[in-house]
Amino acid sequence: MRELSGTQKHIVLMLTVGVSLFHLYTGATGVLEPRLQRGFHLLFLLPLAFLLFPMTKRAPRDRIPLYDWIWALFAILPSVYVILDKDRLNERWEGATEVTTLQIWVGIIVVICLLEAVRRSTAPALAGLMVLALIHLIFGHHLPGFLYHKKFSLDWIIETCYLLDDEGIYGMITGVSSIFVALFVIFGAFIHGLGLGQYFIDLACRLAGRTAGGPAKVAVISSAFFGTISGAASANVFATGTFSIPLMKRIGYRAQFAGAVEAAASTGGQLMPPIMGAAAFLMAQITQIPYISICKAALPAAVLYFLCVGAMVHYEALKYNLKTMGVLEAVAVRKLLKDAYLFLPVVALVALMVIGYSPFKGAFIGTMVALGISFFDRERWMTPRKILEALDRGGRNLIMIGCACAGAGLIISVVVNTGLGLQFSNLVISSSGGIFLIALFFIMASAIVLGMGLPTTAAYVLAVSVGGPTLIEMGGDVLQVHLFVFYFSIMACVTPPVALGAYAGASLAGTDPLKTGFEASRIAVAGYIIPYMLIYNEGILLKGSFLDILLSLVAAGIAVYLVVIGFEGWMLTHLNMIERAVLTGAAILIPFPLVLSRFQGILFGIVLIAVIYILQRNRQKKLLAPQPV
Repeated sequence: MRELSGTQKHIVLMLTVGVSLFHLYTGATGVLEPRLQRGFHLLFLLPLAFLLFPMTKRAPRDRIPLYDWIWALFAILPSVYVILDKDRLNERWEGATEVTTLQIWVGIIVVICLLEAVRRSTAPALAGLMVLALIHLIFGHHLPGFLYHKKFSLDWIIETCYLLDDEGIYGMITGVSSIFVALFVIFGAFIHGLGLGQYFIDLACRLAGRTAGGPAKVAVISSAFFGTISGAASANVFATGTFSIPLMKRIGYRAQFAGAVEAAASTGGQLMPPIMGAAAFLMAQITQIPYISICKAALPAAVLYFLCVGAMVHYEALKYNLKTMGVLEAVAVRKLLKDAYLFLPVVALVALMVIGYSPFKGAFIGTMVALGISFFDRERWMTPRKILEALDRGGRNLIMIGCACAGAGLIISVVVNTGLGLQFSNLVISSSGGIFLIALFFIMASAIVLGMGLPTTAAYVLAVSVGGPTLIEMGGDVLQVHLFVFYFSIMACVTPPVALGAYAGASLAGTDPLKTGFEASRIAVAGYIIPYMLIYNEGILLKGSFLDILLSLVAAGIAVYLVVIGFEGWMLTHLNMIERAVLTGAAILIPFPLVLSRFQGILFGIVLIAVIYILQRNRQKKLLAPQPV
């Protein structure tokens, strides 16, 4: 992202602050009609993609060249047209009203500008998928097999991609971005400016800093907390990793392990309610399940994930006898208690959603609470300058999300209207032989592959749009299926060869990104099992009787513990390969009632842990016994 100065900086500031103020205004007064809300949303964000993100690596980063001003000017035109001509667009009949020459040219402009904006600000891979989708839309009638579709006219293509308000660039996906996601991003910017991010780190230092492997546990806990603000793995890594990674390396953790821990923990931040990243809001809109219900269902799985990462850290510290943090490195309890009021914006947000307010309204009121409580402490006052900084940060953070959602909307429109989604569904069902578990493997693979090159939001939307209906048609529950795809889209951040979270951790730790990615995927190993638990054990979603939920959570906890010591190779001392294989195999069997009942699985797990513990104690005694001279 460019670092500007002078007049250019002020122009960009007007746009970033302007988009944040627009969304705060609609949060206070109510959402505008769809075309206006989405039109103003992209009116700011598309030009910003050209003004802040250079065209190439060699392009200027301290100024905006003339050609990017031209790009920005063209990027404004489609949204201006949508806003000014909204009445005519609202009255037109889809598929019947003639598409004008002006609409065709403006539609071509918006597609080209969005492609370039996505390439610069979001991910070249997403821009590449958009190009493939457009090629398929235009030339699919020449393609063989399941790729074939009937020929579409240019008028129909422009109408589908640009003129509709339920699909395409200005469709439902952009609508979610412009209503829910935008306000939560701005909320995150304000509570970050308030100092809540640093408070999370200070609290984590106090809670876990002086335990075995303290700094790494600090990374885990602070990333779990901080993920509720950022909702993005890479942003989380850079926010908490600049503190935790050097600290881990200082007490003896391998640099590669330090970077991997931060990557794994930061990836899990997107799973942690109450703010689970932009994709969770899309899930609520697509499924029509209340957002607070999604948060409730996702919480146990998020806790299990962080228990896995934390336990990995703990046993790594025991294995290598690593030091803890010093007493003076932790913030005093008195100061933590004094600053506990910083949680009030998050508390207000959750409370409002629980009593029935929409996430949209809850985020707005939470932002106002953050602004108000800043005056409790003179050092935290949200002065006009700090408010501008928060508004600017919120606007900048929205660019990638807004462009990604618009791009995903275009791709989904193509997939639906060409019948490609239905063809993919038929292909998965036939290839899996109608076996649900095999179909899950196919959808898991597609979510991870998409997530390797795309932001989590775009990966989730595309994967669930193509694969979700397949799983639901085969008998899957809507919420379970969507959470399954959501989790694997997130796990792509630590899945080699392209693991964006691990790349960020490796850059801070100074290690090889690929090796750091493999290490991160090992540390987060439970993340590859938990989504299957969500499908086959609905008690983890807090569904069913109290006893069912309790047994499900206990079984899942035991399974996570077994997979941790199996992959880490340590309990009281080293585990041999046979023990590790048995533990890992048991971890896969125990939480799934298809193989063992919940009670049988828990009993088997407890007995196995007891047996391994006894073997470890005997092995430990032999290692500690004095050797004969």
